[in-house]
Amino acid sequence: MTVEFNADLLVKYDTYGPRYTSYPTAVEFSDSFGDAEYRRELEQSNQLQTPLSLYFHIPFCKSLCFYCACAKIITHKQERSIPYLERIHTEIARQAELVDPNREVSQLHFGGGTPTFLHDDQLSALLWEISRNFTLAPPESREFSIEIDPRAVRKTTIPLLYELGFNRISLGVQDFDPKVQSAVNRIQSVEQTFAVIDAARAAGYRSTNVDLIYGLPYQTVESFSTTLDTILSKRPERLAIYNYAHMPDKVKAQKLINDDDLPSPETKLAILEMTVERLQGAGYVYLGMDHFALPDDELTLAKHNGQLQRNFQGYSTYADTDLIGIGMTSIGKTNHSFSQNMRQEDDYFAAIDSGSLAIARGYQLSFDDRIRRDVIQSLMCQNEVVYETVSARYGIDFFDYFFREMRQLAGMAMDNLVIINAHRVAVTPTGQLLLRNIAMVFDAYLHPTESRHQFSKVI
Repeated sequence: MTVEFNADLLVKYDTYGPRYTSYPTAVEFSDSFGDAEYRRELEQSNQLQTPLSLYFHIPFCKSLCFYCACAKIITHKQERSIPYLERIHTEIARQAELVDPNREVSQLHFGGGTPTFLHDDQLSALLWEISRNFTLAPPESREFSIEIDPRAVRKTTIPLLYELGFNRISLGVQDFDPKVQSAVNRIQSVEQTFAVIDAARAAGYRSTNVDLIYGLPYQTVESFSTTLDTILSKRPERLAIYNYAHMPDKVKAQKLINDDDLPSPETKLAILEMTVERLQGAGYVYLGMDHFALPDDELTLAKHNGQLQRNFQGYSTYADTDLIGIGMTSIGKTNHSFSQNMRQEDDYFAAIDSGSLAIARGYQLSFDDRIRRDVIQSLMCQNEVVYETVSARYGIDFFDYFFREMRQLAGMAMDNLVIINAHRVAVTPTGQLLLRNIAMVFDAYLHPTESRHQFSKVI
């Protein structure tokens, strides 16, 4: 499905809302959910024998990107990572003890921070610990990905990661314009970036994703168009074009960005319109939520066959996997629950050293949560909800259960964001860029007066 850009409707619906990497969102997580609750959920999920996904948070960066809202530790000292990795190794063993060894790890992701901050021997040791504690799926069935900062890559890095089993990389670029890069303190050359892409293709990686951000200081339609043209010359398999969420009250680093240097809302809309038209014109398929992929990419095929999923790392081809988060701030999904590790390094260390898991908070889904999560997932990934499917799965009458929500969707149907018929709700080309708004109709926890302080703008 192509995207139709309607500036008036984007302005009308430009409010604050979740990105729905989970439902309920992390705002609802509570410290009443801890080790005991997590162990119980994992024990129950072991009986289902579903595959596993592992996420590792590597928080170290050598410099601060002013826009970044991720949990990070800024340091030039390589030895700074050693105590952290020691705890990671311990947590790997501790988590693996709780997992049925017959369950295979089909998905692995290293995020950050900057995972390639680690030396080659540290990366090798980490993969060794993972492989000797967990049962890894056969190479042809794995999706092992890692986030790459092209400024933190050695000549040996990309070939080594491939040898260790990684088959996908995601490159942070954001923007190539020198003025924009200077304003956000991320100086990165085209040559550095292309060298990583070339090395990955030479090594045999299955795909490369490139992250860009629109809405950064000094960006214009013309400057961002130049960045797009540069990236498209390499034709990466996937592109993520994120909307910069400027929330300096919540993200300390963003206080270093001057509000007056940010593009106006009108300019941001124009950049978005140009980007959508350019990428679709170049043959990319819009998956939803800022993500584009080539027609033969696995994400695109998953969307077409109804298997696309959305989790804390974005879109995924792996349905029904439990996600185990390892490292500070990592979030996991186990059975009918979410969990998050300690946010501060000292707290994370103390928890691991005490012999426990590092879970700080989490959430146990109710029956209603599970129904609404399913509906929201279906909208975000398949762009439709089939009434009969939901009714049969949960033993409900969809129209009775969602009477209020269907009345609210009727207004969106009048704006041509959705089509409502006797069998389903389907997102239109006009509604593609407003998936979050459509999903928000089914969110039982949203508080309009509080959303401004909890979530980013939709556009």
